[in-house]
Amino acid sequence: MKYFEVNFDGLVGPSHNYAGLAEGNLASAQNSQTTSYPASAALQGLEKMKLLMDLGLKQAVLPPQLRPDTKALSRLGFNGSKATVINKVSKTAPHLLASIYSASNMWTANCATVSPSNDTRDGKLHLTPANLISHFHRSIEADPSEIILRRIFHDKKYFSVHQALPCSEEYADEGAANHLRFSDANHKNGLELFIYGKGKGLTLSKSFTARQSLAASKAIIDNHGLSPASTILARQSRHAIDQGIFHNDVISTANQNLFLLHEHTFENQTKVLKNIQSSYQSLTQQTLYIHEVSEKQLPIEQAVKSYLFNTQIVTLKNNSMLIIAPIECQENPHAKTVIDEVIASDSPLNQVKYVDLRQSMSNGGGPACLRLRVLMNEEELKAMHQGVLLTDTLYLDLKKWITKHYREEIKPKDLADPQL
Repeated sequence: MKYFEVNFDGLVGPSHNYAGLAEGNLASAQNSQTTSYPASAALQGLEKMKLLMDLGLKQAVLPPQLRPDTKALSRLGFNGSKATVINKVSKTAPHLLASIYSASNMWTANCATVSPSNDTRDGKLHLTPANLISHFHRSIEADPSEIILRRIFHDKKYFSVHQALPCSEEYADEGAANHLRFSDANHKNGLELFIYGKGKGLTLSKSFTARQSLAASKAIIDNHGLSPASTILARQSRHAIDQGIFHNDVISTANQNLFLLHEHTFENQTKVLKNIQSSYQSLTQQTLYIHEVSEKQLPIEQAVKSYLFNTQIVTLKNNSMLIIAPIECQENPHAKTVIDEVIASDSPLNQVKYVDLRQSMSNGGGPACLRLRVLMNEEELKAMHQGVLLTDTLYLDLKKWITKHYREEIKPKDLADPQL
């Protein structure tokens, strides 16, 4: 049966703003309390989706979540009308106000972890929504994400949508941003890589807190019914975390038989790569193309600035690979040289398209942050809710809706306006 990789992108919400809420996300911190441009942000994200659709790939849209989330405030003791609550919180707890207005659910890579049906024991596609407990403003996404995923993947014959893991530090889960899948050209014989940064008894990074736990990754492997032969656990580099690598998708990326990563991606990296290559060869009888970028070629600082590893690599209908990179990679000499070298090598990757996602990039999210990859066969694709699949009509409707209803700009003080 033929398989399709569907990219589910989160549509940027009308309250997109720069509050600097995410510790360890250097771009978010650097642009904190500056003016944001919600209409531009949403249109930039929509144009990336349109690009994928025009390339002949399957593209879907996840709606923004309801903001401000005043229900979260009522659980913290703030009661009354929305206007009363917003006015009070803006004066007494402005950080909470910024949290309930956050449009961070646009970064759909954190929405869930996905295992396709040809990897799982019961032959169903499994999705586990991330609990995102590392930050309050993201933790409020978990329940709405589960509702949305259950409505899209509603047919229990084909899909199994789990509850988010228990909300504890031990089971901290940040979704697909710390998960990669390698496969052969037909998307079969998949090898799933789970990357964690913390766990009981492990020495932690010094400057910033790791977000993905070992226990969470193990629980997802068990819940999805994955076999030991098709899964690998690897620890994220503590050095990288301290340099602003808050998720693995800021330091490595993969697509089928291609693995692009920095030399400081994992602890014990040589051993990890040897294990990945060996497991991949056992499953596919093929060799995984690994392109390891050195610190000299691309200092971690430049990797964070350019988001080279948060690019989106896709396979086109002619089986060639395309890398969709933020325009910051084109402007960064280090990053552009790496991309040019990978394309010129004997890797499966042979072309690049640069896209303008400056509004998302300024808040710490590149092309890969904006999408959740879901591999489905023909029957599963027909069984999912069809209304979220991007078409020319939906694209034009969303574009008109954004242009009509989104504010051109939001300043930090605007969050205190009940009319926002």
